[in-house]
Amino acid sequence: MKLTAKACETAKPKDKAYKLFDGGGLYLEVKPSNSKLWRLKYRYLGKEKKLCIGEYPIITLAEARDHRDEAKKLLANGHDPSAVKQGIKQEKIQELSNTFEAIAREWHEHKSHEWSEVNAKTVIGRLERDVFPEIGKYPIKIITHKMLLDLAQSVKERGAHELAKRIIQMSVHIYRYAIVTGRAENNIAEDLKGMVKAKPKSHFAAIEAKDLPEFISDLRNHKAKLNLQTYLAVNFMMLTFVRTGEMIGAKWNEFDLEQKQWLVPAERMKMDKEHIVPLSRQAIEILQELRELHNHPVYVFPSRGDRNKTMSNNTILMALDRMGYRGKMTGHGFRALAMSTIMEKLHYRHEVPDAQLAHAKRGDVARAYDRAKFLPERIKMLQEWADYLDNIAQGGTVIVGKFKHKA
Repeated sequence: MKLTAKACETAKPKDKAYKLFDGGGLYLEVKPSNSKLWRLKYRYLGKEKKLCIGEYPIITLAEARDHRDEAKKLLANGHDPSAVKQGIKQEKIQELSNTFEAIAREWHEHKSHEWSEVNAKTVIGRLERDVFPEIGKYPIKIITHKMLLDLAQSVKERGAHELAKRIIQMSVHIYRYAIVTGRAENNIAEDLKGMVKAKPKSHFAAIEAKDLPEFISDLRNHKAKLNLQTYLAVNFMMLTFVRTGEMIGAKWNEFDLEQKQWLVPAERMKMDKEHIVPLSRQAIEILQELRELHNHPVYVFPSRGDRNKTMSNNTILMALDRMGYRGKMTGHGFRALAMSTIMEKLHYRHEVPDAQLAHAKRGDVARAYDRAKFLPERIKMLQEWADYLDNIAQGGTVIVGKFKHKA
């Protein structure tokens, strides 16, 4: 006789466990503790086996019968219901272990050998700071479009527009890797491309050539107020107009003072290509003063607090702020200043300072990057630029006839 919902509900515990049969091998086991479990008795390959369906009343009588019927279908197709259930359980466990963080770290490990050391550190740093704390713990399959979009928007709201865009871009690659390795079916990050836009680019603050006398005067007047290494760093950047990151990571073994050259390694260059910086007499004098100042065995601009690190990326900006140039000049501004002044006042065609700024465009196959391009002219140009700045510092005018030169 088949069970009824009432019989299941009113079944009372006894001293020993007992069974209430429904038919087709399905029964409700009532234990002394008053817990009630649905089980299915069946035979597979000649052996009697039991399948635990679940607890009553979480699983109702009707639902238990559905489970029984599904198990019968599996048996009819030659499958063991218990083995199928165990396989599904293991798959669920595996899914839970396939968190976004676990797969992202695996992807990073897989790809990092293709990147520069700096780029690899940048990528994992962004993930660890901004992504993993928010969605890293969740299985990648349960992350929704909204979760990923909310993450990017929260980063954007704190002003990091470009980073928010890059988080979506990184996620696209992570999901592609998850799909290829069988841990995801859909690339939800791909759907969000274009929804998080970077902030429109603005030019870095930079003074103009006419402001150079006042700026150089202000810099010298602040020499005693700035840390000496910082003062020398500002002067060195003005003479070489390299990017801040390229300068602060400088190591002594990159310099050949006899050849008057500095070879910046590819891993610190934006274009991932090593770059030659000719050194003027004035730049070499600054290097010699820095060597005497701290005599660090590795770094040209070591950190004051930790000799195993370089000076901070914000050091130049903070120095300019102290000089009263907040919003008027940045470290990157020296590049724009040098480019415009050298072209306008020293009369070099744009290709020469452009080559010194390492402005080769990524993906430009027609113009392969050449670290020595226009090198003789660049050597002459940087010495003339240094002399030009010296002349201004000594009270000369901004436009001086002897510096005019057709390259």
